[in-house]
Amino acid sequence: MSHKMTLQFTHQAYQERAVQSVVQVFDGQPLATGEFELVSSTASVNYAGDGSIGNSLVLTEQQVLENVHKVQASNGIETVATLQADRWTVKSDEGQVSDEFCPHLTIEMETGTGKTYTFIRTMYELNKVYGFKKFVVVVPSVAIREGTMKNLEVTRSHFAADYANVPCLPMLYDSNRPNDLRHFAQSDALSVLVINIDSFSKDIDDSNATKKKSINKINQKGERAFAPIEYIKAVKPIVIVDEPQNFETDIRRKAIRNLNPLCTLRYSATHKNPYNLLYKLDPVQAYDLGLVKQIEVDGVESDQSQNQAFIELVAIEQKAKSLTAKVVIDVNEKTGVKRKSVSLKVGDDLYKKSKYREVYADGFILNEFLSDTEIEFNKNGVLRLNEQRGGLSDDVMRFQIERTVAAHFAKLKKVKESGIKVLSLFFIDKVANYRAYDDEGNAVPGKFAQWFEEAFEKYAAKAHYKDLIPYSASEVHNGYFSGDKKGKGAAAKKIWVDSTERGSKKDDDTYTLIMQDKERLLDMHEPLQFIFSHSALREGWDNPNVFQICTLNETQSQMKKRQEIGRGLRLAVNQQGERIHDKSINVLTVIPNESYEVFARTLQQEIEDETDVSFKGRVKNAR
Repeated sequence: MSHKMTLQFTHQAYQERAVQSVVQVFDGQPLATGEFELVSSTASVNYAGDGSIGNSLVLTEQQVLENVHKVQASNGIETVATLQADRWTVKSDEGQVSDEFCPHLTIEMETGTGKTYTFIRTMYELNKVYGFKKFVVVVPSVAIREGTMKNLEVTRSHFAADYANVPCLPMLYDSNRPNDLRHFAQSDALSVLVINIDSFSKDIDDSNATKKKSINKINQKGERAFAPIEYIKAVKPIVIVDEPQNFETDIRRKAIRNLNPLCTLRYSATHKNPYNLLYKLDPVQAYDLGLVKQIEVDGVESDQSQNQAFIELVAIEQKAKSLTAKVVIDVNEKTGVKRKSVSLKVGDDLYKKSKYREVYADGFILNEFLSDTEIEFNKNGVLRLNEQRGGLSDDVMRFQIERTVAAHFAKLKKVKESGIKVLSLFFIDKVANYRAYDDEGNAVPGKFAQWFEEAFEKYAAKAHYKDLIPYSASEVHNGYFSGDKKGKGAAAKKIWVDSTERGSKKDDDTYTLIMQDKERLLDMHEPLQFIFSHSALREGWDNPNVFQICTLNETQSQMKKRQEIGRGLRLAVNQQGERIHDKSINVLTVIPNESYEVFARTLQQEIEDETDVSFKGRVKNAR
């Protein structure tokens, strides 16, 4: 009989240190009062005449700076010369002018070490020690928003036990109900508002009244000339900025300032600007302390990787004075490498056309048109109409799928007796490769699904894996993709579509499903264990029992390696929801579409570029 998994949480010293690093910044702030004690005018809570109940900072800027210095010194972090903060003046109704400031406080924690858990505990602790009641969590994407709400839900009983059942009211901002913010402002409980940055960063551009930008509902003034965002501003919330490297634009910084925060608490593994850094847990520390999974790479061999100079001749056109060839190549763009169609005349160089991609640097100058179906390059020979070269071949991708299935069976055989469900995650860039349609519009397995089932049946039939997975090939895999509805009534069908880096409303539903299914996927009685997801949905995937990650992009993956492995870095859990700390079990196998050497070198370089620490020698070769 299947049961709903309940994740168990334990107290970790490194997380507690991160929590206390924030709490100590407010040393000297009035402490929390008892429930029935009289609240003085110098308390950390402000009960306003309009019914709003907000936070109040009593400390001076100098006091906060001195506390920051103490925390930095105790954590071995270089002290800042001056407090990094926003500053402004406020004029009261009586004409009195006062100086205000909002300090920005940074906590750096490696992916997979419980960053969200840590900032939720920090809210509870700040409420317990000082009485602060109002918190706003600002997130950059739907995926992180869903993850935050899920974490608030699954940690509720854990924190209730730790904090004497203090009421905590999480609220997800809904643009269709902006006036619900009044309840947030007037609640006397620990209140947490989760909101996406795009929900409040769009405002009216008064400088161009004829072309006004769209304005978020939260910023629109109603009949009483009162915008709903004023409810947030009135309570001076402590604003938690999740992944703040995504907020480093003037518009987004202004939007966060407009929330009137008491301070901002900034949590990420990859900060661009670590303002007033209080605590740091870098990738090397997390890896060496066994706080995340170890990493091994099962790469394609260098002679198998055909992901070099991709080129396809799609047309030869007769212009008035010359012939032009239309070819598809990989082009460097600001957002990464894009496969695009370009036009070539004799003498044109693909190196320039690709915006200087190194793979086209030698021998891709168009020499001549041999016929109306053939062209020739100076060193790379003849290319015929509709001929395609380079890219990742079907043989390599089929090989990757088989290696992933092999690693899955081997891992499951090792850990099944420990009650650990094993999950494998495939990132793909074209849904049609996994789920296609026949002439009648019915969904049929794409080539990836077919190759997967062949590989699964091959390993399931091996004597030493007999009955290890008591389900058929078709039961153990599925995909999370975004979809469009086509047609109406009984004829309506859902058509699966490729996701984009920017995301869309269709992607929102997919993220929600992924998050809702998190515990179900950890249950041994749930057949699903091989998950296919669009590579653009990578942020949404964060499951502790992902042990294999396979990248099946037909072009070289532009996903950051740290993002790629981040989906599977968390330590695994058993059927009781208890975290497993055995290093021999906690190994993440990455099956990339490149060699071990290339993947390891790129990952090491990324970590060094982003954190200034060396990760050399820590990524193992699975071969």
